[in-house]
Amino acid sequence: MAADQKTEKGTISIHTENIFPIIKKWLYSDHEIFLRELVSNAVDAIHKLQHVNVIESLKISDEYAIDIHVDKDAGTLTVKDNGIGMNAEEIRKYINQIAFSSAEEFVQKFKDLEDKNQIIGHFGLGFYSSFMVADQVEIRSLSYRSNAIGAHWRCDGTTTYTLEECAKSDRGTEVVLHLNADSKEFLEPARLQDILKKYCNFLPVAIRLDGEVVNDRNPLWTRAASEIKEEEYVEFYRKLYPFSDDPLFWIHLNIDFPFHLKGILYFPRISTEFDISKSHIKLFCNQVFVSDNCPELIPEFLTPLQGCLDAPDLPLNVSRSYLQNEPQVRKIREVISGRVASKIVDLAKKDREAFGKVWDDIHTFVKYGMMRDDKFSDKVKDQVLFRTSAEMKYTTLPEYLERNKERHEKKVFYANDEAAQATYLKLFKSQGLEALILDALIDSHFIQFLEMKNQGVSFERVDADVTQNLIEHDQAGKIVEGADQKTADEKIKEAFSELLGEKKGMSVRVESLKDSSVPAMLLLAEHSRRFKEMTRMMGREMGDALDEFTLLVNFTNPVVKKIRRMKDEGRTEDARLLAEQIHDLAMLTHKSFSKEQMEAFLERSNKILEMAGKE
Repeated sequence: MAADQKTEKGTISIHTENIFPIIKKWLYSDHEIFLRELVSNAVDAIHKLQHVNVIESLKISDEYAIDIHVDKDAGTLTVKDNGIGMNAEEIRKYINQIAFSSAEEFVQKFKDLEDKNQIIGHFGLGFYSSFMVADQVEIRSLSYRSNAIGAHWRCDGTTTYTLEECAKSDRGTEVVLHLNADSKEFLEPARLQDILKKYCNFLPVAIRLDGEVVNDRNPLWTRAASEIKEEEYVEFYRKLYPFSDDPLFWIHLNIDFPFHLKGILYFPRISTEFDISKSHIKLFCNQVFVSDNCPELIPEFLTPLQGCLDAPDLPLNVSRSYLQNEPQVRKIREVISGRVASKIVDLAKKDREAFGKVWDDIHTFVKYGMMRDDKFSDKVKDQVLFRTSAEMKYTTLPEYLERNKERHEKKVFYANDEAAQATYLKLFKSQGLEALILDALIDSHFIQFLEMKNQGVSFERVDADVTQNLIEHDQAGKIVEGADQKTADEKIKEAFSELLGEKKGMSVRVESLKDSSVPAMLLLAEHSRRFKEMTRMMGREMGDALDEFTLLVNFTNPVVKKIRRMKDEGRTEDARLLAEQIHDLAMLTHKSFSKEQMEAFLERSNKILEMAGKE
C-alpha cells in the first residue's frame, strides 16, 4: 500500500449496539447456510459483470468461476469470484449502509418472529450470515472499472469497521472468514463439498473447491425439452434420487408468463418405504438450492411428485408463511395440476396398455385430485381407468356405459372384493354381464363423486340385487301346487323361513336364476349399506351392514329342491341342516365367523357328510 493512503475507521450508524449478537441468534437455524449465501452473492457478482460486458462492450472473455480455499493453519475460509467487484464507495453503500440499515429494521420488526429464516429474503442480510461462523470477516475487492483501486474492508462482529486501499490486482471480490472455535468443521474439504453439493450443485458458474469443480453447471431443467432424450431424464432422476426405482413419467416445465418457472417433475413408483405425507420437490431460486420441503408449491393430491422446481421470482430464503400467503404460489399449484392432467391424458391416448401399468400406481392420487379440483377432474375424467370383469383388462366409464346401455342403461355394477364376491362375479360372467372392480380404499368415496358428476348414473355392488339378466323367466316356480293354492316359489320361501327361524334382519326371497349351481346369495341394499359404512368410518356406530339383508334362494338349484322335498317328507331336521348350511355359505362371503359360529359350521358340515354317505 502506498505511504499516503489512509485507513478509514468508522462506526455503523445504527442505534442498536448489539446488532451482531442478534443477527447471529436469529438469522439462520442452520449455520452451514452461510456458504450458500456467499456463493450466491458471488454468482450475482459474475452475472452483473456479464450483463455489463454486453451493455458496455467490454469484450471480457475470462472463464468465470468461484474459488473456495481453506487454510487450516490460519483457520480461514475464502470465497473468491472474478465478477464485477466493488470499490470503496460501493462497499460503504452495499455492505455498511444497506445491509446494516436492513439489519436494524429487522431487529425492530422481527425480533419476536418465530419463523426466523424468512427475514433474509426481505432484508438482504445474506452476507452477514458469515458472522455466525467467523470472529472476523474481511472483504478484498477490485472493481471492473479501469484504473480502479482495490478496497479492503474488515469487521470483527461489532459495529465498527476499517476500510482501506489494497494492492489487489485481479478483478472481483474475495471474502475471507476467520472461523471461530465452534466452526472449525468448515475447514474440512469433505464437509464443504457436502454443503456445496446440497445448495450449489446446479449453479451456472463453475465452483472450484481447492481447484476442483464440484457442481453441474447445466442441469437438465435449463435445457429445452426438445433437446433431451428419454434416457437423460431417467439419468437425471437417478442423480436426484439414487436409491429409487425409475419414475413412471415426468413433466418438463418452462414457463415465462405470468411468472417464471422451470423444472422437471417426476411421478415415482410408489413403494411401501415412500413417505407420501411429505413434499419431495427440491426448490431452487436461480439454480441455488432453497429447500426440499415446500408442500405449499404442490397440490395436496400430488404430494408424491419428485424433482426440481426453479422459481427465480421467489426470494432465496423463502419461508413457509411466505409460501402460504403468496398469490403466485397458488398459480404455480394450478399450473402443475394442469400439466399433470395433460400428461395423464397424453399417456392414456398414446398407449392404453402401457398406461394401464402406470394407472395402477397413480389411480389413488388421480381420484383424490378429481374430488378436490374441478379443473383437474374435467381434464382427466374420460381417461380414468377401471379394471373390469370382462375380457379386456381396463375400461373407462364412458366405454362401460356405452357397451352396456342396452342391458342396464346407466346402472354400473361393481365389486369391491373379488374374492368375497366371487360367486356374484361368476354369475355375472356366465351371463355375459360386466362389473367394474373398485377395491381401493378411496373407491367408496369416488363412487359417490362419480354419481354426483354423471347425472342419472348409479353404482350398485354386485351383491346389492339381482339384475333381470340373471333371472330365468320360465314359469316353473310360479306353478300353483296343492289345495293351499301356493306357488312352488312361495312354498320354498315358506320352507326356508320356517327352517331358518327368526334370524336378525333377514328376509327371504326366491328367484329362478339362470345358473343353477348357486343355492343362495345374500343381497344388501346399496344405499342402506353405504350409509352404514360411511357413518362407521366417521366413528359413529349405526349397526353392521348385515343388520338387514335378503337371502336370495335359487329355485333352480338341486339342493334347494331337495330341501323342500325333505320337509314335505317329514325329514325336517335334515332339511334344517341343509338350509342352515346354505345360509352360512352365503354369509361367509360377507364376514368372518366368530369362534362359536365357525365351530357350529364345521360340526354341521361333518353331519352333512355323514348324511350324504348314508344316502
